[in-house]
Amino acid sequence: MSSARLSLTVIVGSVREGRFGPVVADWFVEQAERHAEFTVSLVDLADVDLPLTLPPTPPALRPDLPRPEGMAELTRRLDDADAVVIVTPDYNSSFPASLKAAIDWHYTQWKAKPIGFVGYSGLSGGLLAIEQLRQVLAELHAHTVRDYVAFPSYYLLFSPDGTLRDPKGPEDAAAVMLDQLHWWGSVLHDARRDRPQITRR
Repeated sequence: MSSARLSLTVIVGSVREGRFGPVVADWFVEQAERHAEFTVSLVDLADVDLPLTLPPTPPALRPDLPRPEGMAELTRRLDDADAVVIVTPDYNSSFPASLKAAIDWHYTQWKAKPIGFVGYSGLSGGLLAIEQLRQVLAELHAHTVRDYVAFPSYYLLFSPDGTLRDPKGPEDAAAVMLDQLHWWGSVLHDARRDRPQITRR
């Protein structure tokens, strides 16, 4: 791939009223922009029309599947993305239903792309959600990178103004994950261009 920056889409996964996700996502976007290898866009699922009722033909079998007009921006951002980062809490030891709906309404948009995670929650720091998302995204032929960023007891780690009280550890973790996303994003960008996958389902 050329020296052009990769396109990175960051998704705020929680749509719950009063959620903390936008604070975590804004922090991560700042880290990604500082990394200087990405053009970063932020999508908040609270702003997306995500019906739970899916059409009879799944997106895997119909790439041209018509989607609600309110989903168009999400679809475009996922289409354009060379890499994706999902910001998620744990809800009842899993990930939010809004994320599952966003994933299930798409297919080719995830295929052969690297996915990273930023988790936040109580003791687990979002790890229960992240581990389950790895399994779901593997079914869509996405590649989830090994390293992640986690904020256990996030309410103790962030100041009221949204800044971290002790930023070094999370910033280092974000840099490691962004390096992995950049490497995989570059390799898979070229692979999608030069050797498109043939997948039988």
